Amino acid sequence: MLLKPQFLKDPSAPIARVLEAAGQVILGKEPQLRLALACLLARGHLLIEDLPGVGKTTLALVLARSLGLQFQRIQFTSDMLPADIIGVAVYDRRGGAFKFHPGPIFAQVVLADEVNRATPKTQSALLEAMEEHQVTAEGETRKLPQPFFVIATQNPSEQVGTFPLPESQLDRFLMRIELGYPDRGAERALLSGVDRRDLLAHLEPCMSPAELVSLQDSARAVHVAPALLDYVQAIVEHTRRSPDYAAGLSPRAALALVHSARAWALLEGRDKVIPEDVQAVLPGVATHRLRPAHDSARRVDIGAQLAAAVPIP
Repeated sequence: MLLKPQFLKDPSAPIARVLEAAGQVILGKEPQLRLALACLLARGHLLIEDLPGVGKTTLALVLARSLGLQFQRIQFTSDMLPADIIGVAVYDRRGGAFKFHPGPIFAQVVLADEVNRATPKTQSALLEAMEEHQVTAEGETRKLPQPFFVIATQNPSEQVGTFPLPESQLDRFLMRIELGYPDRGAERALLSGVDRRDLLAHLEPCMSPAELVSLQDSARAVHVAPALLDYVQAIVEHTRRSPDYAAGLSPRAALALVHSARAWALLEGRDKVIPEDVQAVLPGVATHRLRPAHDSARRVDIGAQLAAAVPIP
């Protein structure tokens, strides 16, 4: 059952509680918080990319705790191995057999912190988990808990000690967002207010797992009219024909755009998608999937370029 349009105005509504609680810890970043929630409601994975110290890890922690789900954090380093993520089989002398010890990937919310500090071999350990919600270890396939979200943070690729994520792994993230520096007012409140770590320590879950699953089901049920699908296809086809991009958006990216727009419409309290919903999520969905054909082009401008280039039907 879809939520009524006024659900965000109801202080008892789960999404409103999450936004309010998260906004008390992450100051001045409501647009990014809403995009992150839309990503989770669409059953996607989120990539947060920005400079160190702007709150990437804090945002991930706030989302995980406010959702009330089982949480694991993986701090990626250059010497990490795939077994450090998936798990390893250890010989049990009493049982006379090898026993599998699950790694931190077996959680409902996984924070992959500074994911691009690990080598490509270790990064690839996330691929099957993110796409199939399962991992293969010791010759056996094991299902991951449900719901399952990966919230990854990464530093810009020009930072020392980073390994760029391959395009195949970038495509597994439904959205990529940036936080940027806070505005003057938010930064002043940050400097003069309570320590964010103290706020995190006292943050209570604002949503039960059952409520989250219900909201995800509601997002999938949001209506998408044929004319809206025409708009999405026009955007995708433009990226494939345009000389500005090395390669266009894939069918998976088109699906990601529709799922994200449905979730955004739900956040706005509507039971159908409008073109503005597509435009709202377009930068988060498209920017990390499109590589400019010319090195001088700025990736951060891609969302605005697409919105301006493709007219609304």
